[in-house]
Amino acid sequence: MQLRTFVFLPNAKFGVIFWIAFACWVLPEVFAWKLRRPGGSAVIRDRDSLFLISALWWIGIVGGFLFSSFLPNAAIHWKQPTLFLVGVCFIMAGVMLRWYSVSVLGKYFTFNIAIQNNQVLVERGPYRYVRHPSYSGALISLLGFGLALGNWISLVFSFSCLVLAYAYRIPLEESALHSAFGEKYLQYQKKTWRLMPFVF
Repeated sequence: MQLRTFVFLPNAKFGVIFWIAFACWVLPEVFAWKLRRPGGSAVIRDRDSLFLISALWWIGIVGGFLFSSFLPNAAIHWKQPTLFLVGVCFIMAGVMLRWYSVSVLGKYFTFNIAIQNNQVLVERGPYRYVRHPSYSGALISLLGFGLALGNWISLVFSFSCLVLAYAYRIPLEESALHSAFGEKYLQYQKKTWRLMPFVF
């Protein structure tokens, strides 16, 4: 039985596992997006990057489902259903990393690129090693999503959508932080990785 069948049949145990993980991943993003807005004193420097991230994130998810459904010849046949379970674990690991990173930022976290008057440069927790760990978490979850669907095209398409969004977003964010913190941020950049330690 194809993994895509497990995913799309609610009465199958793998379907239940997948949809629980999917809900844990997607629902917090939807609700938090409505709640976390920058305060009135914040300087917004977003340049529509939030819209791009949101659009490409959803396009990646919907496209992943569609490719998995209609292109079964691109199925990943490696050790199923082990691959499915690995994918679900990646989804949850990404969720935990993302929201742990958000909790470390606390009141300074916003979905927009915004610099507050009393902004401080956070260098604790995952920010000791990676400058954008919440983005790393989001990418890990999308990687897991593609693995759980068990389809090469779904995996590449979904992951690439968010990579493109962050390729636009991250330079804007780092430019805003450099403007706010100057040399201190340059020194921080030198001792940290952008998304993944020892890789990038």
